[in-house]
Amino acid sequence: MLYYILQTIVFQLLFLLIYDIFLKKETFFNWNRVYLLITALFSILLPFIKLKGIKALVPDKFVIRLPEVIIGETTQKTSIIDVFVNSPNPANEPSFSWSWMMFLYIGICIATLFFIFKMVKIKRLLHKNPKRWKGNLLIVKLLNSNSAFSFFHYIFLGELLKAEDQVSILQHEQVHVEQKHTLDLLFFELLRIVFWFNPFVYIYQSRIVELHEYIADAKSVEHQNKAKYYQNLLSQVFDTQHISFVNPFFKQSLIKKRIIMISKSKSKQIHLVKYALLVPLVLVMLIYTSSYAQEIKKGEIPQAEKVNQEYTLQELTEKYYQEIIELFKNKSNENLIFKNYMPDLDKYINTKDEIAKLQAFFKYMSERRIEKKRKEGSLTSEDIEGYEKVLNRYKTYEDYLAYQKTDQAKLNWESSTRDGVLRLVVDDFKNLSEEEQKRYDKKMKMIENDDYFHSLLMTNGKTITMKFSEIGSKKTSNPSDKVDFEIDDESIEVPFSVIDEVPIYPGCESLATNEERKNCMSDNIALYVNKNFNTKLGKELGLTGRQRINVIFKIDSKGNITDVHSRAPHPDLETEAIRVVNSLPQMVPGKQRGKNVIVPYSLPIIFQVGE
Repeated sequence: MLYYILQTIVFQLLFLLIYDIFLKKETFFNWNRVYLLITALFSILLPFIKLKGIKALVPDKFVIRLPEVIIGETTQKTSIIDVFVNSPNPANEPSFSWSWMMFLYIGICIATLFFIFKMVKIKRLLHKNPKRWKGNLLIVKLLNSNSAFSFFHYIFLGELLKAEDQVSILQHEQVHVEQKHTLDLLFFELLRIVFWFNPFVYIYQSRIVELHEYIADAKSVEHQNKAKYYQNLLSQVFDTQHISFVNPFFKQSLIKKRIIMISKSKSKQIHLVKYALLVPLVLVMLIYTSSYAQEIKKGEIPQAEKVNQEYTLQELTEKYYQEIIELFKNKSNENLIFKNYMPDLDKYINTKDEIAKLQAFFKYMSERRIEKKRKEGSLTSEDIEGYEKVLNRYKTYEDYLAYQKTDQAKLNWESSTRDGVLRLVVDDFKNLSEEEQKRYDKKMKMIENDDYFHSLLMTNGKTITMKFSEIGSKKTSNPSDKVDFEIDDESIEVPFSVIDEVPIYPGCESLATNEERKNCMSDNIALYVNKNFNTKLGKELGLTGRQRINVIFKIDSKGNITDVHSRAPHPDLETEAIRVVNSLPQMVPGKQRGKNVIVPYSLPIIFQVGE
């Protein structure tokens, strides 16, 4: 959400700069009106537009999201590597994010109340003052007032205005009504409610108000003497109703500008070419929003996953089910489908997205099995019951979370040992219950006494920890190779398999495959950040709890670290993260089709600060 807001603000700033520098002084008033309306709408929609064709314009840059790095006070102080797993439970989100959203919603509510107040004010003027129809216009005579303004088909005229002035004012306000200027103002009023904190929305509205007056003035002076019209503007007492979505005739701050524009010669048609500036500007914005770098700057949940969070579990399951059907229709590799739709088996609690993929895959495979048995004539009621059980296992994501808290779920996960790694589910790493301690001791003895087992994977549902005994560590030449950081494959726009040769961390050159080099780089960067980050900084700044730092950087075609940027709750954390990443050693650059390429990276850091 925050990243979307920042994009919208930046886009509006650029659009307004083009307008103020190149277009504002031109007399193409209707063109300028269209420009302001379209660009205001573009600024809201562009962040959502990601064109695959535009992504292809930057083929030599590959975005890679590194695993999260935990620094500071972790749950274990022995030979343990902690890997933070994003919990699907909203309660585990940082309190800062919740407070920030609350602040946003409170502002929207207040802005809405102001809007309602202004609508009530107009309604009161309608009811308290005499009215008369003139064609399709409803003229409202404002008692004891010399103000004049319009709202939809209502034209409000102060009774203190001179009779001869009312004719020209009526012509002016009629232009507002005919061209439906009130709709423009209400559009920006809506933006002011949703983006109440954005100063450029208010600037947009002031620019459109100016244009409305220029348009109405230009039409009005066609039927009367310009000098008399100037005099009419200057001779009035300014008693305008201060309502942001009406078109006031007498607005003191606009009088001088209106007179200047009325007296100005019409712009030459050749100047219309200035509007072509909008084309390259929008194209650059589309390249930005569609490019790989756009995804990594969020540093948090990928956009696709954010959208998926709006679906229910059943809706997501159906979505992925249809995707799997299409993949099999197109004769996609079955092993690849299995890999993409099966969750990480080492995680105890999977995300809603992962569970939906799992259910969709099992649903499809079960239906294939049922259909095969039906054709063979061997289908039984037990087969049907088994299929329905798979189909209805978790109706909601909350059902899945509730099941994962049961002893049966814990037992199932702990029983699924593989590659010599035992498993254990606990509630609290620091305070094991008596039963958990017994299971822990038993599994550690198994590591010591059985040549097959060498390590213990522990989880509390949020964090995964790998534990080695001294004997278990000797059973593998490099135990750290057994520790894989959690990587969300969906957040990697271009997989490592696409790059011919991934960037290589010093010391990892001897590894044969891209996957091995990737893991080696991830591990080494994590260790480097842990070793070099100034963890005293948290307490010096008075911070507590989990601080999330998002860093983006590039490994250029020479293997150097470049373009390091950071976002964190405190500027000093950003500076420290940039310092550490900038000090990373020179890498062997990545290659694509035999050429060195620039590879962007995203590195999330979780800084744990003790109370």
